[in-house]
Amino acid sequence: MKFPWRNAEREGWGDKLLWWPLALPAVLYGGGARFDRWRKQRGRDRPVRVDARVLSVGGLTAGGSGKTPLAAWIAHALYARGTKVALLTRGYRRTRGADVTIASDGQALCAAAAEVGDEAHLLARHASGVPVVVSPDRALAALRAIALYGAEVLVLDDGFQHHGLARDLDLVAIDTASGLGNSKLLPRGPLREPLAALGRADVIAMVGSAADEKLVSQVSRLAPDATRFAARRQPTSLRQHNGTLEVDPRVLRDMKVGLLAGIARPESLRASLEALGAVVIAERVFRDHHRYRARNLRRLAKQADIWITTEKDAGKIHADWVREIDLRVLGIRMQVEQPDRVLDQVEARLGIRRQ
Repeated sequence: MKFPWRNAEREGWGDKLLWWPLALPAVLYGGGARFDRWRKQRGRDRPVRVDARVLSVGGLTAGGSGKTPLAAWIAHALYARGTKVALLTRGYRRTRGADVTIASDGQALCAAAAEVGDEAHLLARHASGVPVVVSPDRALAALRAIALYGAEVLVLDDGFQHHGLARDLDLVAIDTASGLGNSKLLPRGPLREPLAALGRADVIAMVGSAADEKLVSQVSRLAPDATRFAARRQPTSLRQHNGTLEVDPRVLRDMKVGLLAGIARPESLRASLEALGAVVIAERVFRDHHRYRARNLRRLAKQADIWITTEKDAGKIHADWVREIDLRVLGIRMQVEQPDRVLDQVEARLGIRRQ
């Protein structure tokens, strides 16, 4: 079943009748989100303030807006400018691990994906030189990052709905293809919080192709004081699943390939492949953060000679499962328009002064 989240204008009466039973759960979800924010702002559990500047990179919608690669980009860019940076992530769907686990010390991976989650490994690969600290308690992770690495700036991956740690800047990513969906709360729509929550954003990244006028107008109305910049996902490398040699992904032109993914928006991988000139002839798609098993890859070779997956998926696929499959990993990085201007604005808002 396809969810009528991506484009509210395409939601017909049949969709509305189908999703009507979810109206009450959506109301309850919204009430819970508002209460959680109120409790952290005015109740006993006030946000913890730590001795470092805190930059949150998050989203208003569930999954697929480019939050994690954007967090990696901005953390590495600040590090390259001479700032001591650490990335903090909650380690969603990790199967084991301590209260605080170091995924990377900035030089090498320090824990398996099962201990830190697939997104922590992705952050470590995309933000070389930046330590990655994993904990559901962001304040505890922040203190560990400051103590171990002397972090001056902490970048929270997927932190917009996390109110336990006080932040100095909220950056929100919006995918231009799906926008804000049908503007309804989960599970009725894709929103994690009511639309008005976008007003908390200091900076908004419009990720993807040029946003249409309706989305731009909606974002301007909801967050009139936020600055905006454009970014897009750029395929940068291609490698064999069991190898390290990377080649230009443009070699995929005119190749017939299969698509293997367990991400929030597999259509973004398809779009990247088609933009490279590849012809997608088969797909095997799973839910976001899927935990792969050997059986998930059976009979792939019969459907396509070459299969393409993401870096996020590749770390969860055992080499023994793909011995008879030509599985390749497409590396994608975030490309930001006018990056120096964006970084100057971020540093100014964080109070970072260059000598």
